[in-house]
Amino acid sequence: MRILFLLPVLLALAVPAIAESTDPIHIVDAKARPASPGGAGAVYLTVMNHGQSDDTITGLSTPVADKAEIHRTVNENGVMRMDAVPTLAVKANDGIAFTPGGLHIMLTGLHQPLKLGDSFPLTLNFTHAGVVTVTVEVAPIKASPKPMADMPGMKM
Repeated sequence: MRILFLLPVLLALAVPAIAESTDPIHIVDAKARPASPGGAGAVYLTVMNHGQSDDTITGLSTPVADKAEIHRTVNENGVMRMDAVPTLAVKANDGIAFTPGGLHIMLTGLHQPLKLGDSFPLTLNFTHAGVVTVTVEVAPIKASPKPMADMPGMKM
């Protein structure tokens, strides 16, 4: 008798979990380096599209900064620079890694320090998946494969 009573409760709890697991966009390993207020910070993460359709990141926002943008590190004639990327396609059944020295999310006009152990929300807007919010952990980040000072055109 108790099992019959509990069955609707268990089903009610299971349905949101099942629905949640069918979201095609998954964001994992969201981390930011420590940074000072008023300055800039960087976020690294991986976006995975488990859906059957391509999707596009069309914007970003976070309450900890004035602006959040996708940037790409480019080496042009031995000089490193960062270019803003207004939109970024994420192919179906594929993913994109945001890593030091490559694609990353630049936070400008930080409202607060990003201290080790802190966390904050970051919202990504997708054409099809809509709004996806992830919690970013402020943690040590491994350096890029090649130290910035060793890259042509970079003076440290």
